[in-house]
Amino acid sequence: MKDSGIMRRVDSLGRFVLPKELRRQLQIDCNDYLQIYTEGSKVIIQKAQSTCALCNKLDDLTDFNDKKVCKSCIKLIKDYL
Repeated sequence: MKDSGIMRRVDSLGRFVLPKELRRQLQIDCNDYLQIYTEGSKVIIQKAQSTCALCNKLDDLTDFNDKKVCKSCIKLIKDYL
């Protein structure tokens, strides 16, 4: 694991700022979701990978009411209606 040398203080609400340089390097944009989990005493944060809300596929995603839906599921829905 590479040490960035950056330290941030956690405020009273448990928040901290992820520096712009790291967000840019990791291609984290405004409104992106982050996955947070622990491994021993470590907290690991990574950019969440978008998947279809219906079938969990990773490709051909389209935004629909703040959800990601793949083209295959859209076609199934259209055929059903």
